[in-house]
Amino acid sequence: MWFVLSFNLVVILWGAFVRASGSGAGCGGHWPLCNGEVIPRSPTLETLVEFSHRLTSGIALILVVAALVWAFRSYDSGHAVRKGAAWSMFFMVTEALVGAGLVLLEYVAQNKSLGRAFWISGHLINTFLLIAAITFTAWAATTGHTIRWRGNRSIVRMLVISFLSSLALGVSGAVTALGATLFPITSLTDGFRQDISPLADPLTRLRIIHPLLAIAIGALLVYLVLSILRKCPAEPVAKASRAVIILIAAQLFAGIVNLLLHAPVWLQLVHLLLSDLIWISLVLLACSALAESGPEPCDDEAFGSVAA
Repeated sequence: MWFVLSFNLVVILWGAFVRASGSGAGCGGHWPLCNGEVIPRSPTLETLVEFSHRLTSGIALILVVAALVWAFRSYDSGHAVRKGAAWSMFFMVTEALVGAGLVLLEYVAQNKSLGRAFWISGHLINTFLLIAAITFTAWAATTGHTIRWRGNRSIVRMLVISFLSSLALGVSGAVTALGATLFPITSLTDGFRQDISPLADPLTRLRIIHPLLAIAIGALLVYLVLSILRKCPAEPVAKASRAVIILIAAQLFAGIVNLLLHAPVWLQLVHLLLSDLIWISLVLLACSALAESGPEPCDDEAFGSVAA
């Protein structure tokens, strides 16, 4: 499952490159065919970029299907791995449907509509949920643990706030990256002038809001992670907590450089990868903190046990 997770990260990054390079219309308005053909003949560079993304997405789908078959053959009914693999399959299907919608509705290339921003936001949320499901499945298969919702409800609340805050930041980052692609700038002064102009496109507004939001949510996440660690001092929780904090620091630094260099494509991909790794670390933190069995339980008084 860890390989499935890693491969999906590659597919996600390649999808971001398709958007950043303006190759989203490389296969025209056709899906699942590419320019009306199974294999495009005499393809342009944009077609090759888009078509290769579709191929890798197809491989990712096959890997998730294989993981689902493996989970149902290797684990008993109701096991956490089975449930995680089933959710992974569900979000992989919805991921494909959202991707198809973007193409068929022509929310690609130079489309500057707000509808595209909404679809991109939905795509980002679904992608994060897919990553979470695969990560949980890999964790459950590796550790043999399931999830127990313990009596200390404050931990659950802090985790929920962490995930929702991360999703909000991810959505703002996705729309900001879209704006950077559609409305490139040559200097910080030029970008600021665009952003404050009364004629500015709504997609450019987040260029000011997103960095401030990133600092605020980054600080909130560090606070919540440290609070969870104080309640759950087990080594797996500590390891995941350290990973989250280090990645947040790296992400903030990458964000500053990204702003100064006017969002080059390669740095956008690094920025996205760090976002995905923070999300994965948060999922592992939640799994470790809520693990049904562990050397140092977070709370002795459970109010119910539910295998995730």
